[in-house]
Amino acid sequence: MGGTFDPIHYGHLVAAEEALVQFNLDRVIFMPTGEPARKIDRRVSPSEDRYLMTVIATASNPDFEVSRLEIDRPGITYTVDTMTELRSIHGSGADLFFITGADAVLEILTWKDSGRLADLCTLIAATRPGYDMAPILERAVDSGLVVQAMEVPALSISSTDIRARVARRRPVRYLLPEAVASYAAKNNLYGEES
Repeated sequence: MGGTFDPIHYGHLVAAEEALVQFNLDRVIFMPTGEPARKIDRRVSPSEDRYLMTVIATASNPDFEVSRLEIDRPGITYTVDTMTELRSIHGSGADLFFITGADAVLEILTWKDSGRLADLCTLIAATRPGYDMAPILERAVDSGLVVQAMEVPALSISSTDIRARVARRRPVRYLLPEAVASYAAKNNLYGEES
C-alpha cells in the first residue's frame, strides 16, 4: 500500500485490512513515498516523519509492516520502480498487489511507465459503497492495467483535510490514531508555524 501518508489515517488502515481479508493476502506492506513525483510543487512533511507515523499507526497489527524502500531511495519516487524492485525481491512466483483509492486509478494511467505495472502487479482499487467503478475499470482495462475493485466501509477521511483541520485548530480525534496525532503535534507537522 503506497502513499504519502501525510498523515496516515483510519481510511488507509481500514482499506489495508479489507484488502488483507478480501484478497487473502499474506501481509500488507505500507510503503511511504520518499520524494513523491506528483507533489514536488507542494509542501510535504519530511519522509522520516511520515515513515514514523506509519510505523506508529500499524504497530498493533501483526499482518502490517512498513518498508523504508522508497524513503531510503534517493531522488524522485516512482511506483513502477518500487514494484520492479519488489518483483525482484519476491520473485516471479509471488502475487503482488498495489492498494490505492479508486479515485487514484485514473491518475495512475498518467504515471511513469504505468503500462508496465500490469506486468508487475494487480491494482486493488478501494472504493466506498455505491461508487460507480465501471468507467474507471473500463479505462484501466483499455490501458492494460489489471484492477480489482474492493468496497470498504464509507469513511470520508483525507490527509488533506486532516492537515487543514490541524492548521485551523479543528479537532482530528477519531480521524487518525491518537499516537499519530500526538506525533504530528509534537513535531509541529501541520500547525501554523510549519
